[in-house]
Amino acid sequence: METYVGIDFGGTKLLIGEIDKYGNILKYKRYDSGFFNQQASLDVLKRSLDDYIATVGWVDKKPLGIGVGLIGRVDTQNGIWLQIDPNRTQSIELAKELSDIYDIPCHIDNDVKSATRAERAWGIGQISKNFIYINVGTGIAAGIVVNGRQIRGSHYNAGEVGHVCSGTHVGVQCECGRMDCVEAIASGLGFDRCARLLNKKYDTKLRIPQESRVAVKDIFELSCKGDVLCSRLVDNAAEALAGLIMNLVRTTDPDTVVLGGGIVSDGYMHSRMLEKLNQTTMRFVKNGVVLTKLNPDFIGLLGATAVAMNM
Repeated sequence: METYVGIDFGGTKLLIGEIDKYGNILKYKRYDSGFFNQQASLDVLKRSLDDYIATVGWVDKKPLGIGVGLIGRVDTQNGIWLQIDPNRTQSIELAKELSDIYDIPCHIDNDVKSATRAERAWGIGQISKNFIYINVGTGIAAGIVVNGRQIRGSHYNAGEVGHVCSGTHVGVQCECGRMDCVEAIASGLGFDRCARLLNKKYDTKLRIPQESRVAVKDIFELSCKGDVLCSRLVDNAAEALAGLIMNLVRTTDPDTVVLGGGIVSDGYMHSRMLEKLNQTTMRFVKNGVVLTKLNPDFIGLLGATAVAMNM
């Protein structure tokens, strides 16, 4: 049986699995991760893959390739992990190192660009050559496909759309240094930051923990009950996401916008955001703004597999 190894290396979890060329997940195992710096993250990756081989093992013969989806900037052509963020920059020839250690060809890519490749291979790409995949999770980023080709940019930084100004005036500073970026309002980090900023201005029953992030599911639940703060947080996020989508639609002229990531996966944020879209702006998006039909828990793993297959 011909199979591939997918490695979805996120900020809190590392998912390793073996997948066939049709996108069927045959085996997988989850590990804790955590990004300290690139070298430490590489050590975590290698230890986890060693454990996977020892405890789970291959389905049949050695897989044909390894694919890794990573946070940050990735030179996928040369297999170099360039940086996690501007404060953690260290170029690592990750693909070559893994290929040399495990004697299996390896390819790497950014995590959201990898998920976009999964959409191209097994998702919306079956009917569209012009689509945008937007991941709304801990952060916000996009993969953009125009005429069947995925846009990457001169520094492999295309798609960092979370750092577009939202047009929603909250007064929250983004990690990039700008004010009121979409990511600072509508991501998991953004909900937490805005909740802390605004909780004294609005009545609320929302619990603000001291040593962990505010749970977005709690914000959604309280918003449904009319909680003033949580309703404001959801409305701001819906406005920011709708504005982002409309700006991207005007820029790249897609026929489909696909949403993925934990913030939108339950459908609540999706429905709220749809209410704020301008129909004239969206008139050529014939397939609509839809949630991904790929399993949101495994889209990163499938994306890494598409990377391994060099799709």
